[in-house]
Amino acid sequence: MVACRRMRTGDLEVMNSSPDYDSANIFAKILRGEAPCYKVFEDERTFAFLDIMPQAEGHTLVIPKFGAADVFRLPSEDLAATIITTQRVAGAVKKAFAAPGVMIAQLNGSAAGQTVFHLHFHILPRFNGIDMRMHARGMADCETLAAHAERIKAVL
Repeated sequence: MVACRRMRTGDLEVMNSSPDYDSANIFAKILRGEAPCYKVFEDERTFAFLDIMPQAEGHTLVIPKFGAADVFRLPSEDLAATIITTQRVAGAVKKAFAAPGVMIAQLNGSAAGQTVFHLHFHILPRFNGIDMRMHARGMADCETLAAHAERIKAVL
């Protein structure tokens, strides 16, 4: 598999973090610019980017810049900002992909299926009769991801 070219997010740092937060997780690395991503949105408290192993075309993730493993450890102000960004980005994803529906998912703990322990919301455009792919089964084509990011940003 050919690696995607690095797309820096900037020199961000995780703003703060809960005491038990593991700052070595991939989303913290993305926020610090140490790992590549296809950014679609950023503000003072939140960051949104494409899932590189999407379950559907346009699968987008929204994360807080505050380092918290799950919804129970995120301060309410940051949770509010994250859900507002999720709402805004979900509307853009829906429009960019002309999707009749959007699924928004948020998992807490490994028993719930969480694999990256930085709070995040999944946004998946949904279409009747089209099944989602299995999660984390394969990386999407880099050019496709770049094109999808541009479609979403154009709507935002």
